[in-house]
Amino acid sequence: MALAALRIKIFADGADKASMLELHAKPFIRGFTTNPTLMRRAGVANYRDFARDVLSHIKDRPISFEVLSDEPAEMERQALAIADWADNVYVKIPVSTSDGEPCCALVRRLSDRGVKVNVTAITTLAQVRAIVPVLNPGVASYVSVLAGRIADTGVDPVPLMTEAVRALRANPSAELIWASPREVLNILQAQEIGCHIITVTQDILGKLALLGRSLEECSLDTVRMFQRDSRAAGFYL
Repeated sequence: MALAALRIKIFADGADKASMLELHAKPFIRGFTTNPTLMRRAGVANYRDFARDVLSHIKDRPISFEVLSDEPAEMERQALAIADWADNVYVKIPVSTSDGEPCCALVRRLSDRGVKVNVTAITTLAQVRAIVPVLNPGVASYVSVLAGRIADTGVDPVPLMTEAVRALRANPSAELIWASPREVLNILQAQEIGCHIITVTQDILGKLALLGRSLEECSLDTVRMFQRDSRAAGFYL
């Protein structure tokens, strides 16, 4: 399948400003997601300044920024502040605190106040089913399931994601995100089950040109790579 034929929305996942602006020029990138870990890796020094700088350039596509606190009242204050940064901002709220306390009540309050939330760090169907009813059907929202992290444990995420798609039918304003993909194949898997969005990191974005390429060509490329590298290394027998 060619890139242009994809129906699923591709969101770029990262926090490097230069890369984000470069990707913003590509029509197939339909939105952006960030998180504190990605920002730290990218060397972001000031969260608010970084966000406002990026938002001054990216105004026409959704972009998610996450709260930093682990205490519900402070999370709520931060979420309201982040939501005011721009109309295209979604506020990422972890599905629970680091103590495992569900954030359902907080999500309900924010959604009812018109905040576009992106509920993240979800890894179980029970969490999906707990979140969907607290999302205001009149307000756009995202439900981010970390399918890649599920796969890292040896569990096939496709059945869970398939059920999550069904669960979100109860709220047409909520969209399911296949988060933390590990390979290009995940994009096709997510599309096949009806997932709305997939977040894609820079390493996977670099492989999108391989979509639709013949396996014979892949074989030849691999053989040629081995030849180039053996010559470059000066190997001999």
